Amino acid sequence: PSIFEYISLPDDAFEVHWLDWMLPEPKEALTNYAQRMSQRVTEPDPVLLGVSFGGVLVQEMSKYLNPSRIVIVSSVKNKRELPKRMKLAKATQVHKLLPTCLVNNVELLSKYTMGEKLNKRVALYKKYLSVRDKRYLDWCIDQLVNWKQQEAMENIVHIHGERDTVFPINHIKDCIRIRDGTHAMIIYKHRWFNEHLPQIIQG
Repeated sequence: PSIFEYISLPDDAFEVHWLDWMLPEPKEALTNYAQRMSQRVTEPDPVLLGVSFGGVLVQEMSKYLNPSRIVIVSSVKNKRELPKRMKLAKATQVHKLLPTCLVNNVELLSKYTMGEKLNKRVALYKKYLSVRDKRYLDWCIDQLVNWKQQEAMENIVHIHGERDTVFPINHIKDCIRIRDGTHAMIIYKHRWFNEHLPQIIQG
């Protein structure tokens, strides 16, 4: 939830509930994880908002809830919007070789980074990567690469940055395009979101 720290919606119109990530069970399917997470949603007809893999998760959660709207940011609506490298990873299983264990040593990594841009990126990881468990990260990557969603769901709003390098916009269809928006624009473009989210949520 820390990535939403700069997002502020009018208190007289919205009641915001943050959902923390849970550790998945061994070999747990995304559908089962989404069902468990959906049990934490207690309000009727909620608006579900997710960023990146969280956008995939809220779409899966919507299958167990009755959301009035789904809003995804810096994410994908179906497996066809995944970039070619992720499709290749699915075919070759190369994603299982990623050294996700390095995330646990991000403090150590920060001591050896060189350059202002890289230092800023490591600082972002330290601040916003709330779950650094290798099993969790391996699971998230595997679930994303192997996501089976064929078509975009109804009642979904997709907000995407034109400079997103994780999910390049040339693969994305039917979205609200944000000029100069990166994968982390929920943080850097928070003023845009605070201005436009109320209208987007209310339709």
